[in-house]
Amino acid sequence: MDTLQRLEQVIAERWNASPDSSYVASLNAKGIEKIAQKLGEEAVETVIASLSGGREDVVAESADLLFHLLVLLQARRIKLDEVMAELDRRDGVSGIDEKASRSS
Repeated sequence: MDTLQRLEQVIAERWNASPDSSYVASLNAKGIEKIAQKLGEEAVETVIASLSGGREDVVAESADLLFHLLVLLQARRIKLDEVMAELDRRDGVSGIDEKASRSS
């Protein structure tokens, strides 16, 4: 089991905990809109760090972004394996060709 899989498992375990004792549970209690907003904030912070921060800033913000993405996936009941399977499906396909196939 890799790090993202372990993190996905921890998020699932904490999902219905007391919001007072778990950050994950507190996000769950606030609903999908707050979770999506938090993911967006982390994405913006990652972009800002990539443009004006140091290497450590980009690493830290990227970790926050991945964590919050996993929280969003949990909220939507989407397993990381599903996302990985989609990436595997795209492996070896030109990004331009893959994007064109989605727009038709």
